[in-house]
Amino acid sequence: MPILLALDASSSACSAALLRRREGLDDELITRFALTPREHTRRLLPMVDEVLAEAGLPASALDAVAYGRGPGSFTGLRIAAGAAQGLAFGLDRPLVGVSTLEALALGAHRRHHYRWLITALDARMGEIYVAAWQCSDGAPVALAEEAVMPPARLRLPAGHDDHDWVGIGSGWALWDQMPAEVQAGMGLCLSEPEPDAADMALLAVEALARGEGRPAHEVQPVYLRDRVAWQKSR
Repeated sequence: MPILLALDASSSACSAALLRRREGLDDELITRFALTPREHTRRLLPMVDEVLAEAGLPASALDAVAYGRGPGSFTGLRIAAGAAQGLAFGLDRPLVGVSTLEALALGAHRRHHYRWLITALDARMGEIYVAAWQCSDGAPVALAEEAVMPPARLRLPAGHDDHDWVGIGSGWALWDQMPAEVQAGMGLCLSEPEPDAADMALLAVEALARGEGRPAHEVQPVYLRDRVAWQKSR
């Protein structure tokens, strides 16, 4: 069964997780997570060493590497991408890029069982990165494509405005700039959660099983700055 390492530096948080899937047993998930703004370069690789050491495994035991591909902090994405690509290339292992917005959705679903989620990260420059999800059977299903936009342009996904939506992520700190109809449709908003490599590992191992692992040089971060339309025509 696969052993996968995930790492993330896409936000104020820095994290690493090692997932060992075991036949007939619960998954083993070893994690490190810390809020370390501007310290990602110093903290990320020691976290990788720590989870490998706790698992009692050398890096050569890994079957794949995953990382938070974005959207998120430009500098943080480059740090995580560089570290993940270096590991995957050196070990000749496949690399899996995981959406930070999807990881936020999975984390909220795993911990709190929320089903209808709008994940948003503060993109700076008066914008948010945002996507909408329905979570069922332990997996997020996208209801709206990831995009970057001013908070004032956010809309609830068409045909789903009767659900009790939950907002997750730092983008919801811009609540006052969001339209009244969005505010009315939100049952709860939590701006504190950050993307976590633990959730990315769980998403990545499923992507790996679907054959979505790629050679290290083919995987690139996703910045979204050139994709500005989310429900634009509505």
